Amino acid sequence: VQAGVVAVSTERIVATASPFRGLPFDDPLFRRFFRVPQRQRERRTQGLGSGVIISPDGYVLTNNHVVEGADRIVIDLTDGRSFQARVVGTDEKSDVAVLKVDADGELPIVPVGDSDKLKVGQWVLAIGNPFGLQHTVTYGIVSAVGRGDVGIVDVEDFIQTDAAINPGNSGGALVNLRGELVGINAAILSQSGGYQGIGFAIPVNLATRIKDQLIDYGEVIVGYLGVSYQTLTADMA
Repeated sequence: VQAGVVAVSTERIVATASPFRGLPFDDPLFRRFFRVPQRQRERRTQGLGSGVIISPDGYVLTNNHVVEGADRIVIDLTDGRSFQARVVGTDEKSDVAVLKVDADGELPIVPVGDSDKLKVGQWVLAIGNPFGLQHTVTYGIVSAVGRGDVGIVDVEDFIQTDAAINPGNSGGALVNLRGELVGINAAILSQSGGYQGIGFAIPVNLATRIKDQLIDYGEVIVGYLGVSYQTLTADMA
Protein backbone atom coordinates (compact mmCIF):
# COMPACT_ATOMS: atom_id res chain seq x y z
CA VAL A 1 0.00 0.00 0.00
CA GLN A 2 2.73 2.46 0.99
CA ALA A 3 4.38 2.08 -2.42
CA GLY A 4 1.28 3.56 -4.06
CA VAL A 5 1.48 6.78 -2.03
CA VAL A 6 3.78 9.32 -3.67
CA ALA A 7 5.41 12.61 -2.79
CA VAL A 8 4.19 15.49 -4.96
CA SER A 9 6.67 18.33 -5.52
CA THR A 10 5.49 21.47 -7.29
CA GLU A 11 7.23 24.50 -8.69
CA ARG A 12 5.59 27.82 -9.47
CA ILE A 13 7.16 30.73 -11.32
CA VAL A 14 5.81 34.00 -9.98
CA ALA A 15 6.44 37.21 -11.93
CA THR A 16 6.80 40.31 -9.80
CA ALA A 17 7.20 43.91 -10.91
CA SER A 18 9.43 46.15 -8.86
CA PRO A 19 10.06 49.86 -9.54
CA PHE A 20 13.60 51.09 -9.99
CA ARG A 21 14.91 52.26 -6.68
CA GLY A 22 16.74 55.49 -6.02
CA LEU A 23 16.24 59.07 -7.08
CA PRO A 24 14.42 60.42 -8.89
CA PHE A 25 12.03 57.45 -9.05
CA ASP A 26 11.36 57.40 -5.33
CA ASP A 27 10.29 61.04 -5.41
CA PRO A 28 6.46 61.30 -5.13
CA LEU A 29 6.43 64.42 -7.31
CA PHE A 30 8.34 62.59 -10.02
CA ARG A 31 5.94 59.62 -9.91
CA ARG A 32 3.02 62.00 -10.22
CA PHE A 33 4.09 63.30 -13.63
CA PHE A 34 6.09 60.45 -15.09
CA ARG A 35 5.36 56.78 -15.60
CA VAL A 36 7.82 54.82 -13.48
CA PRO A 37 9.44 52.01 -15.48
CA GLN A 38 8.98 48.53 -14.07
CA ARG A 39 11.34 45.57 -14.07
CA GLN A 40 9.89 42.08 -14.26
CA ARG A 41 11.45 39.61 -11.90
CA GLU A 42 10.78 35.90 -11.68
CA ARG A 43 10.59 34.14 -8.36
CA ARG A 44 10.39 30.37 -8.05
CA THR A 45 8.33 28.93 -5.23
CA GLN A 46 8.20 25.27 -4.29
CA GLY A 47 5.55 23.19 -2.59
CA LEU A 48 5.30 19.69 -1.16
CA GLY A 49 2.31 17.43 -0.83
CA SER A 50 1.20 13.86 -1.36
CA GLY A 51 -0.70 11.82 -3.91
CA VAL A 52 -2.17 8.35 -4.38
CA ILE A 53 -1.71 6.16 -7.46
CA ILE A 54 -5.09 4.58 -8.12
CA SER A 55 -4.47 2.86 -11.48
CA PRO A 56 -1.50 0.92 -12.90
CA ASP A 57 -1.42 3.18 -15.97
CA GLY A 58 -0.49 6.20 -13.88
CA TYR A 59 -3.54 8.13 -12.69
CA VAL A 60 -2.86 9.89 -9.39
CA LEU A 61 -5.36 11.43 -6.98
CA THR A 62 -4.36 14.46 -4.92
CA ASN A 63 -5.76 17.77 -3.69
CA ASN A 64 -6.42 20.74 -5.92
CA HIS A 65 -4.64 23.05 -3.49
CA VAL A 66 -1.48 20.92 -3.77
CA VAL A 67 -1.08 21.48 -7.52
CA GLU A 68 -3.05 24.68 -8.12
CA GLY A 69 -1.06 27.13 -10.25
CA ALA A 70 1.93 24.78 -10.53
CA ASP A 71 4.17 25.12 -13.58
CA ARG A 72 5.96 21.84 -12.92
CA ILE A 73 4.85 18.77 -10.96
CA VAL A 74 7.08 15.83 -10.03
CA ILE A 75 6.07 12.69 -8.16
CA ASP A 76 8.55 10.56 -6.23
CA LEU A 77 7.95 6.87 -5.52
CA THR A 78 9.26 4.78 -2.65
CA ASP A 79 11.54 2.85 -5.02
CA GLY A 80 13.45 6.03 -5.90
CA ARG A 81 11.84 6.67 -9.28
CA SER A 82 10.65 10.15 -10.20
CA PHE A 83 8.24 11.19 -12.93
CA GLN A 84 7.00 14.49 -14.23
CA ALA A 85 3.22 14.60 -14.01
CA ARG A 86 0.62 16.51 -15.96
CA VAL A 87 -2.71 17.76 -14.67
CA VAL A 88 -5.70 15.90 -16.13
CA GLY A 89 -8.23 18.05 -14.32
CA THR A 90 -8.98 19.83 -11.06
CA ASP A 91 -12.11 20.65 -9.10
CA GLU A 92 -11.75 23.57 -6.73
CA LYS A 93 -15.19 23.02 -5.17
CA SER A 94 -14.23 19.63 -3.75
CA ASP A 95 -10.44 20.15 -3.65
CA VAL A 96 -9.79 17.08 -5.85
CA ALA A 97 -7.19 16.93 -8.62
CA VAL A 98 -6.20 14.15 -11.01
CA LEU A 99 -2.64 13.81 -12.33
CA LYS A 100 -1.22 11.47 -14.95
CA VAL A 101 2.28 10.08 -15.25
CA ASP A 102 3.68 8.03 -18.11
CA ALA A 103 5.92 5.20 -16.98
CA ASP A 104 7.31 2.04 -18.54
CA GLY A 105 5.34 -0.83 -17.06
CA GLU A 106 2.74 -0.85 -14.34
CA LEU A 107 2.95 1.38 -11.29
CA PRO A 108 2.13 0.30 -7.71
CA ILE A 109 -1.39 1.24 -6.66
CA VAL A 110 -3.45 1.60 -3.52
CA PRO A 111 -6.59 -0.57 -3.84
CA VAL A 112 -9.78 1.45 -3.57
CA GLY A 113 -12.24 0.62 -0.79
CA ASP A 114 -15.78 1.75 0.01
CA SER A 115 -15.95 4.89 2.13
CA ASP A 116 -19.71 4.47 2.58
CA LYS A 117 -19.00 1.50 4.85
CA LEU A 118 -16.85 3.48 7.28
CA LYS A 119 -18.04 3.53 10.89
CA VAL A 120 -17.18 5.95 13.67
CA GLY A 121 -14.50 4.39 15.85
CA GLN A 122 -13.00 2.32 13.02
CA TRP A 123 -9.19 2.28 12.86
CA VAL A 124 -7.55 4.04 9.93
CA LEU A 125 -4.01 4.89 8.80
CA ALA A 126 -2.89 8.16 7.20
CA ILE A 127 0.03 7.87 4.75
CA GLY A 128 1.76 10.90 3.30
CA ASN A 129 4.72 13.24 3.40
CA PRO A 130 4.31 15.61 6.36
CA PHE A 131 6.97 18.33 6.41
CA GLY A 132 8.69 16.57 3.50
CA LEU A 133 9.28 13.36 5.51
CA GLN A 134 8.36 10.92 2.76
CA HIS A 135 6.01 8.00 3.34
CA THR A 136 5.16 8.67 6.96
CA VAL A 137 2.40 6.52 8.49
CA THR A 138 0.19 7.63 11.38
CA TYR A 139 -2.84 5.92 12.85
CA GLY A 140 -6.08 6.83 14.56
CA ILE A 141 -9.80 6.30 14.35
CA VAL A 142 -12.67 7.68 12.32
CA SER A 143 -13.98 10.48 14.51
CA ALA A 144 -16.99 11.35 12.34
CA VAL A 145 -18.36 10.80 8.85
CA GLY A 146 -20.35 13.14 6.63
CA ARG A 147 -18.80 16.18 8.30
CA GLY A 148 -19.91 19.41 6.63
CA ASP A 149 -20.09 23.12 7.40
CA VAL A 150 -16.36 23.19 8.09
CA GLY A 151 -15.83 26.12 5.74
CA ILE A 152 -12.93 24.63 3.79
CA VAL A 153 -14.47 23.99 0.36
CA ASP A 154 -17.90 24.22 -1.26
CA VAL A 155 -18.51 20.46 -1.42
CA GLU A 156 -17.97 19.06 2.07
CA ASP A 157 -18.67 15.47 3.09
CA PHE A 158 -15.53 14.89 5.09
CA ILE A 159 -14.28 11.91 7.02
CA GLN A 160 -12.97 13.31 10.30
CA THR A 161 -10.09 11.47 11.92
CA ASP A 162 -7.66 11.88 14.80
CA ALA A 163 -4.85 10.23 12.84
CA ALA A 164 -2.02 12.77 12.80
CA ILE A 165 -2.27 14.88 9.65
CA ASN A 166 0.20 17.71 9.20
CA PRO A 167 1.25 20.08 6.39
CA GLY A 168 2.49 17.92 3.52
CA ASN A 169 -0.07 15.15 4.18
CA SER A 170 -2.52 16.84 1.81
CA GLY A 171 -3.41 14.54 -1.06
CA GLY A 172 -2.18 11.44 0.77
CA ALA A 173 -4.03 8.25 1.56
CA LEU A 174 -6.39 7.41 4.39
CA VAL A 175 -6.65 3.62 4.43
CA ASN A 176 -8.48 1.05 6.52
CA LEU A 177 -6.77 -1.90 8.21
CA ARG A 178 -7.22 -3.98 5.04
CA GLY A 179 -5.01 -1.50 3.20
CA GLU A 180 -7.89 -0.13 1.13
CA LEU A 181 -8.08 3.54 0.21
CA VAL A 182 -11.06 5.14 1.94
CA GLY A 183 -10.15 8.83 1.80
CA ILE A 184 -7.83 11.51 0.43
CA ASN A 185 -6.33 13.54 3.28
CA ALA A 186 -7.21 17.18 2.71
CA ALA A 187 -7.04 19.50 5.72
CA ILE A 188 -6.55 19.99 9.43
CA LEU A 189 -8.37 22.12 11.95
CA SER A 190 -5.70 23.77 14.03
CA GLN A 191 -4.95 27.03 15.80
CA SER A 192 -1.20 26.43 15.56
CA GLY A 193 -1.01 25.02 12.01
CA GLY A 194 0.08 21.64 13.38
CA TYR A 195 -1.59 18.47 14.56
CA GLN A 196 -4.39 18.86 17.09
CA GLY A 197 -6.25 15.63 16.52
CA ILE A 198 -8.80 16.95 14.02
CA GLY A 199 -8.08 16.08 10.42
CA PHE A 200 -10.33 15.80 7.39
CA ALA A 201 -10.26 13.49 4.39
CA ILE A 202 -12.36 13.46 1.22
CA PRO A 203 -14.28 10.15 1.01
CA VAL A 204 -12.84 8.00 -1.77
CA ASN A 205 -16.32 7.37 -3.22
CA LEU A 206 -16.74 11.13 -3.76
CA ALA A 207 -13.17 11.53 -5.02
CA THR A 208 -13.65 8.64 -7.47
CA ARG A 209 -16.82 10.12 -8.94
CA ILE A 210 -15.05 13.44 -9.45
CA LYS A 211 -12.00 11.67 -10.88
CA ASP A 212 -14.10 9.88 -13.48
CA GLN A 213 -15.67 13.13 -14.66
CA LEU A 214 -12.33 14.93 -14.80
CA ILE A 215 -10.87 12.13 -16.92
CA ASP A 216 -13.93 11.92 -19.21
CA TYR A 217 -14.81 15.59 -19.55
CA GLY A 218 -11.96 17.63 -18.05
CA GLU A 219 -14.40 19.21 -15.60
CA VAL A 220 -17.06 18.27 -13.08
CA ILE A 221 -20.58 18.54 -14.48
CA VAL A 222 -23.16 19.15 -11.79
CA GLY A 223 -26.89 19.67 -11.81
CA TYR A 224 -28.71 22.54 -10.14
CA LEU A 225 -32.05 22.16 -8.44
CA GLY A 226 -32.96 25.85 -8.59
CA VAL A 227 -33.74 26.27 -4.90
CA SER A 228 -31.79 27.55 -1.93
CA TYR A 229 -31.92 26.48 1.68
CA GLN A 230 -31.00 27.70 5.12
CA THR A 231 -30.90 26.28 8.61
CA LEU A 232 -34.21 26.43 10.45
CA THR A 233 -33.60 28.29 13.72
CA ALA A 234 -35.81 28.25 16.78
CA ASP A 235 -36.89 31.86 16.11
CA MET A 236 -37.88 31.05 12.55
CA ALA A 237 -39.83 28.00 13.69
